[in-house]
Amino acid sequence: MNQQQTDTSKRLNLVNLNRFREEISHAFGRPPDLIFRKVKELLIVYIAGLVDQARVEKEIIVALESADAGGSYTDMDSPHVQKTDDFDLALQLLLSGMVLIAEPNQSYVIAADAASMPHRSITTSETENVIHGPREGFTELLVTNVALLRRILSSPKLRVHDSCKGTYSGTKIALLYLEGLAPAALISNMQKRLESVQLDGVIDSNYISEQIRDRPRSLFPTLQSTERPDVVADALLKGRVVVLVNNSPFALVAPFLFWNAFQSIEDHFLLYSSANFLRIIRAIFIIMALFLPSLYVAITTFHIEMLPMELMLSIAASRERTPFPAIVEALIMESIFEALREAVVRMPQRLSQTASVLGALVIGQAIVQAGIVSIPMIIVVSITGIASLMIPRYEMTFAVRILRMLLLFMAATLGFYGIAVGIFFTQVYLTGLRSFGVPYLSPIAPLVWKHFQHFFIRKPTAQSEVTTDHKRKKDWS
Repeated sequence: MNQQQTDTSKRLNLVNLNRFREEISHAFGRPPDLIFRKVKELLIVYIAGLVDQARVEKEIIVALESADAGGSYTDMDSPHVQKTDDFDLALQLLLSGMVLIAEPNQSYVIAADAASMPHRSITTSETENVIHGPREGFTELLVTNVALLRRILSSPKLRVHDSCKGTYSGTKIALLYLEGLAPAALISNMQKRLESVQLDGVIDSNYISEQIRDRPRSLFPTLQSTERPDVVADALLKGRVVVLVNNSPFALVAPFLFWNAFQSIEDHFLLYSSANFLRIIRAIFIIMALFLPSLYVAITTFHIEMLPMELMLSIAASRERTPFPAIVEALIMESIFEALREAVVRMPQRLSQTASVLGALVIGQAIVQAGIVSIPMIIVVSITGIASLMIPRYEMTFAVRILRMLLLFMAATLGFYGIAVGIFFTQVYLTGLRSFGVPYLSPIAPLVWKHFQHFFIRKPTAQSEVTTDHKRKKDWS
């Protein structure tokens, strides 16, 4: 653990081990899991649950008992041994799974590594599923996550800089990048933002994200959050920087542009023709997820004459028994859909299917028979819901859903003109956004054609797309 000692740090004094034991106990509030053991004239201190008890017995206790009197205890067979004369640092070492060895009449303690932190094993990603590609996802353990990346990127150029954030949590975070690929300006920018973070505690990577991203209150994410090591490795190869946070399975990737939200890592694992076909389908349905309800409301409210006569009569007949205008229908169905989505997420897994069936069959059928909502509106909202699930980046789905509601109100007020006004102001807002110095709508605004064609169409050679961001690093300032 790299922590600088200050002049005001409390120094250790081990003339009286009983006093040292009392100071340690008082600092932690005398918890039951704080263990003290005497071995010869030495005092052993560790926290149960944070250490491997078998390693403590075999590698530390046995080594100390077999050591000659006056011998050096720093030569024991332990993966990592260090000395410290700082009391606060000694407390932090205990909390990180170290075993303190105190010897009378010394000004320092020896810390031996025996950490065995409780953690979840490596499992598949829950939020970014793919059919073809790696299955592993990050865990809550920082060391494991870094190891997963080192296995993918077996290069000494992978740089890892760690630090601690959180006055009370002391959470370790790590900044990762590939030397020679990540621009120096981007690295410096991220380091400055991380140094400015001041929090009482860091429980999840989002605590850091809200402190370092551009415009924290923006509707659109300017930092990517992912729990897939292959996504992070791909970002590192493109010259981006990554922040990992202990206790969080989600990595933060910067910069993150608007168009990145609609690209899937699976595009790299498929034939380029298949990947481009899926990108086109994805783009069409994402546009539908954003505009379909507002277009329906605008047409049925202001521009019904644009429809063919047969379709216009069919919609009019289906809405004959509906007492509400189209905007109210849309709001009712959108609210029900959002409630069902939230219920399925929060419910126990065994009950989530029940909620889906209940919403689709019971509520949907009953609401039509009661004449509250017309059948065309249910079709529109259903297609919109399916289309919104095609957005690869989970954090962007919230922006699309909120923007869809805003466009819905604009369409109900001014029809197509309202939608056009909404699109105009959204475009102006997005053009002004930047992610760590990079224009948010790049490479469209500003337009760079050679990067534009690589960005939207995947070439047969993966390297042509992997190096795209690296070639653009001069723009990252």
